Amino acid sequence: MLDRLATLAARHQELTELLALPDVVSNLELLEKYGRERASLEPVVTSYERLKALDASIAEARQLVEEDEDIELVELARLELEDLAAKREATFNEVRGLLLPKDPKDEKDIIVEIRAGTGGGEAALFAADLYRMYSRYAERRGWKTEVIDVHETGLGGFKEIVFEMRGRGAYSHLKFESGVHRVQRVPLTEASGRLHTSAATVAVLRVVEEVELEINPDDLRIDIFRSSGAGGQNVQKVSTAVRITHLPTGIVVTCQDERSQLKNRLKAMAHLRAKIYSIEQEKKAAEVEQERRLQVKTGDRSEKIRTYNFPQDRLTDHRIGLTVHGLPRILDGEIGEVIEALMLADRQQRESEAGVAA
Repeated sequence: MLDRLATLAARHQELTELLALPDVVSNLELLEKYGRERASLEPVVTSYERLKALDASIAEARQLVEEDEDIELVELARLELEDLAAKREATFNEVRGLLLPKDPKDEKDIIVEIRAGTGGGEAALFAADLYRMYSRYAERRGWKTEVIDVHETGLGGFKEIVFEMRGRGAYSHLKFESGVHRVQRVPLTEASGRLHTSAATVAVLRVVEEVELEINPDDLRIDIFRSSGAGGQNVQKVSTAVRITHLPTGIVVTCQDERSQLKNRLKAMAHLRAKIYSIEQEKKAAEVEQERRLQVKTGDRSEKIRTYNFPQDRLTDHRIGLTVHGLPRILDGEIGEVIEALMLADRQQRESEAGVAA
């Protein structure tokens, strides 16, 4: 790995020199090409330089420990060596991650579907809890969340909610959330205090551009109807909600969140493209098995991926054996610890498969 890093650092330096040449400065195409390549290498080279500096400091500290006769100085050097070793390991892991091939899909916006599963009204309340968790997480990251379609229950739960999440890296952070989420708690309506187990399913779909997936207009049936949700008198009097059925697959999507029929139609089409694309990708993954490494990458919505146990105040992710405590803060959007652990597990698996080593 160090040889590869040295090669990348040399190329970075070469590009720096090229960008200073008059012939390149006067050629906009070359200037942009070299500039983009240099910018892509910048994070790796910066981390590599930091790694080299740490290695030099570690060598100096080791020399002091082995050769110096001043006991106090040697003890200080030992303490510094421990600190440097920890920093070196963290930097080394960072560099390894940067060397992995980038998935262009990771920067995409996403569409999230949450549906109540087994458990009746309690499952619907749990679906609402999950929506709040993800929307609060998005707020903390500066992402925007916009509802596409929602079916509420009388107690404030959701039979189903579909929403778009826009923000850099949304797919990379939440693509591991697809699957069955199970909750164990005593419902507010349970007079006897009996523990219930309920579930909700989550599907995370990346937003797909029209150029990536062409849909034949003849394959669509589009129905316009009056919205049943909130939105003011205009929504109730005018048919603005849109339902689109994809005839070859039977997929049905609806959008009634906007007052404009056109906006609802655009949102519904975005949702439809994401669902069709996701199904096609799942079929390919099932054929070649490459996307099923940890069951972190599967997005299989039939897999029980996580349990939220309220009596024990713990969340357990069954794919990587992770358990964390503090469900109130987690459901308030502080799920970063879990998401980062899943991303790390996926990265380590990809490193192993790619043969990225020291």
